[in-house]
Amino acid sequence: MAHLPELRFALCEPGIDTTSVDNAAFSLEDKSYFIRRVGSDGFKIGYQPTMKKIVNDRRASLDETTETKPAMQYLVREEFRKGATVPVVFFPADGTAVQDTPRLTLVVVDPDEEWTGKNIRAQIAEWTKQRGKSPRLYPGSLVWCMMKPGRDFRDKVELMLAWRRVNKEVSEGILGADFDRVERAEIHAKVAGAEDAAKDEIWGGYRFAVIADNKEKDGLKPIDLGAGHSSASETLCGRVIAALKSHALLNESVGAGYIERNWPPALKESGAWPLSSLRQSFLNSSLTRLLDPDATLRGKIIEFVEKGDFGLAFGLRTDGTYDRVWFVETVGPEEVSFETGVFLLLKARAKALRAAPEPSTQPAPVVPPEAEPETTAAPEPVDEPSMEPSLRTLRISGDIPPEIWNRLGTKILPKLRSGTDLKVGINFSVTLDRNTPSSFEADLKQILQDLGMEGRVKIQSL
Repeated sequence: MAHLPELRFALCEPGIDTTSVDNAAFSLEDKSYFIRRVGSDGFKIGYQPTMKKIVNDRRASLDETTETKPAMQYLVREEFRKGATVPVVFFPADGTAVQDTPRLTLVVVDPDEEWTGKNIRAQIAEWTKQRGKSPRLYPGSLVWCMMKPGRDFRDKVELMLAWRRVNKEVSEGILGADFDRVERAEIHAKVAGAEDAAKDEIWGGYRFAVIADNKEKDGLKPIDLGAGHSSASETLCGRVIAALKSHALLNESVGAGYIERNWPPALKESGAWPLSSLRQSFLNSSLTRLLDPDATLRGKIIEFVEKGDFGLAFGLRTDGTYDRVWFVETVGPEEVSFETGVFLLLKARAKALRAAPEPSTQPAPVVPPEAEPETTAAPEPVDEPSMEPSLRTLRISGDIPPEIWNRLGTKILPKLRSGTDLKVGINFSVTLDRNTPSSFEADLKQILQDLGMEGRVKIQSL
């Protein structure tokens, strides 16, 4: 046993800094299995192993499949779920596990998959473009969260599990007799410190956000989030969103000027942009990303039409006019449907369509009545008052061919809204092949959830 003054006296000579002896002694004690700290500045070498050796022995005995990997995934889930403001998908096994939804979605890749090499990049690029064998409609809504290279996260999780096992053995009386009171008292602090270190490594490890970008060669654009820390006042989800905003890749809303500046040149002459194509531009990385494109665009289009920045129309006719045009007036949310038959109109185009011809100021010529011979008029029959009710109810039912499904909402529903007490229901029936993916029903539930109808429409399997 020796104290720091004794070590300095024994080791120092002219030209040696005494602090280097202190640092070496503390570093050796931190890594050694048979050196213990005595007091504040003493060190003792003995035959009895320290707690660090027991912890490393327990760490070496951990099972990868049943202990280490489940613990890593559990910690990642818990950290990403805290304060999440967008949907989060964890550890997809293939592209079909990730829903094709227009809402911004974080996809957390397994911590074993590091953002290195060509294999994982090619796989993510394929999953971004395809969902199984079908092409994705909304590739721009996916944000892949990837782990940086290295074993730092795994090492800290293993150390956390080892300290937890030692703490359990001490509490059960399996170990306590071989260690002094000071070492046993430090176990709880060591367990808490190991857990905090593992959580901090999630923030520092998941530092790559990968999104779709048509300008890149493989269609992917990685964003380095930089080093993070769990003590920050943000969440992991908020950290990713803030990084996208700082790179001008995501916005909370969109203005009329932005849409007009990015109006497709091919549609300039007609002045009409189908809402289905407009929404798709925000979802295929052509335009900026939105957290919830459907809700954001619907609200902004209503605002644009009321202010006169744009017009809204549906029912395109052969002469270039429309069945209905809204401009500088209130539009109901149900009228803004993202279909090919509904159009956003430029301001000049909407004005031209709403301009009505001026009435003629010249009075109509007066035609004198012709003389008629006097005849005795026969008495006209008196109509008896009708006893029929003044209100009636129409019910529309029958099968609809597929080619007019999209036109049904733009043709019939606006007409029916002129009445009162309108009720609309659905009754779909489809026969599936045995080879249909098992996620088919889950996709339908996701679509109903995106439409806000999961509690009103039920799916039954017969």
